[in-house]
This record gives sequence, structure tokens and C-alpha cells, in this order.
Amino acid sequence: MLNTRGNRLTYFGHSTFSITTPSGQVALIDPWVMTNPVCPDALKKIARLDAIFITHGHSDHLGDALALAKQFKPALVGIYELCLWLQSKGFENETRPMGKGGSQKIGDFEVALTHAFHSNSINDDGARIYGGESAGFIIRMPGGFTIYHAGDTAVFGDMKLIGEIYKPDLACLPIGDLYTMGPREAAHAVSLLGVKHVIPMHYGTFPSLTGTVEALRRETRGISGLEIHALKAGEHLG
Repeated sequence: MLNTRGNRLTYFGHSTFSITTPSGQVALIDPWVMTNPVCPDALKKIARLDAIFITHGHSDHLGDALALAKQFKPALVGIYELCLWLQSKGFENETRPMGKGGSQKIGDFEVALTHAFHSNSINDDGARIYGGESAGFIIRMPGGFTIYHAGDTAVFGDMKLIGEIYKPDLACLPIGDLYTMGPREAAHAVSLLGVKHVIPMHYGTFPSLTGTVEALRRETRGISGLEIHALKAGEHLG
């Protein structure tokens, strides 16, 4: 059984999650909320937001970051070039730029930026802007509960180092195939990370994202003690 140490993680669908600490601080990861076709209407009524963690600038991940930043003035955390773009939109005081391998504390959240193998650009009113490299996040919450949100990525060998260095309790891994890992590759990611709890993400939102939870279960059947938390949008852990 997964012990979240009093923290709560809620799935909004696709790759979007909220995390809430015991003190009530709230962060969003990849804040695609209002136009996310699988996000329940109840989750679109956000009451508090202290931080936004953005893995990369594609529209299904950057999502509603600008609108939410204007409303709540949260800390905006991402790779340096993405934060420069956010600053150009009027959020000079809110951005907390990072580089891969670096870490910082944002309220109740201790975050580190990891590698990801994926492209990264921002649609800025029809112009395609370079957004720096795509990334993943390690997020450590009160009580030591630690999650790894891989962002959009292929499997890569240094996931073993991520597991060894940060020892995440839970990994959120894309399985949709085509643009990210499919179930076969995600199964290798689970082995490299050494995690026992996984949430599959970035699948089923569009017809082209064909990877399934059932396929992931088949591919990981030889991994002893693994628990796959196939959350539906609106469900939570903790």
C-alpha cells in the first residue's frame, strides 16, 4: 500500500496532477485544465494555487499556465528558457527557473529537474518559440513522500540514476506511445527506476495515443511487488 504521508495527489487527466500538502499548499503539474477534454468540470474550479511545475511548453502541458498565473500569482517552475518566456508575459516576479540536476524549495515542495527525451516549443500566438529542453520533475513533499513526474519522454538509461539518487515512492509515467514511451518502454522505465508504485499518464486523451493500462500490466507482469494505480480523471491518492 502506498503511504503518501498525509499528502494528496489528484489526477486531472492526460499528464496533469494537483498535489496538496498537509498544510494545504497546492501545486499543479503541467496545468492543462480548462480545455483538457478529460478533466472533470469539478476540478476546473480551483480555489488555491501556490506553485505550477511545467515539464515543457507544448499546449497539452503548458495548458492554462498563463491564466492561472494571472489569477493566483503562484511560483512558476520550469527550465530556464521556458521561464524566460513566462517572464516576457509579465510574470517576472513569479518565475523560478531551473536547470537539469538542480533543485530548489518552493514552499512545502522540494523540487529537482531531471532529464527527459522529448522536444519542447511554445505556440506564442502562432509563432513557434524555443522553450529550452524538455524535463521531468522530482517533487519531495512533507514527510518525505517523493514523486517522479517524467513529463513527456522516451525511456533512457539514466532513469536508473534518478531511482538511485532520489528514490521516488511513486512514478508518473507516460504510456501513450507515438509521442512518448509506450507500455513496452514504460515497463523498462519501471525496472530502471526501481519503483513499486506507478501512475500511467499521457494515454487515451486522443485516438493517436494508443498505449493502454492493460498493455502496461502485461509488460510489467514479471516485476515483483509492482502496483499500478490506473487513476481515472478526478481520482486521487492520499
